[in-house]
Amino acid sequence: MEDSQKQTRRAAFTLLEIMIVIALIALLAGVAITKVDKIFGGGQEQIAELFVDTGIKTSLTGYRINMGSYPTTQQGLQALLTSPEGSGSRWKGPYIDTKGGALPIDPWANPYQYRYPGTHNPDSYDLYSYGPDGVESADDIGNW
Repeated sequence: MEDSQKQTRRAAFTLLEIMIVIALIALLAGVAITKVDKIFGGGQEQIAELFVDTGIKTSLTGYRINMGSYPTTQQGLQALLTSPEGSGSRWKGPYIDTKGGALPIDPWANPYQYRYPGTHNPDSYDLYSYGPDGVESADDIGNW
């Protein structure tokens, strides 16, 4: 009879145990988010470098071959998409493949910057992204 009168006790977690588990999960989530940001966030610089060093550079080279020189700073990269005034039949563009007729933007949603003649490359052009901060500064990603 004693056995039947004993109440069976159900195994359960205490409030303290639940709080400890929640704290550990929050800590692990914070560490994971930091690592993921470093892994995926760091690739943006490489994407910008790739566009500067190959993608847009190839387009500018094609323009120079047909036109005899690079676009001026005033003409800018837009000269790769539309024929500059006075270019006549030499312009064989568009020289850059775009979606919707817009120039490519960097990974931070800013336009690539172009200057000819360049200040970093006086015999050529400067092509660069402002980088993560979005302004001309030491973190710019360019062809110099």
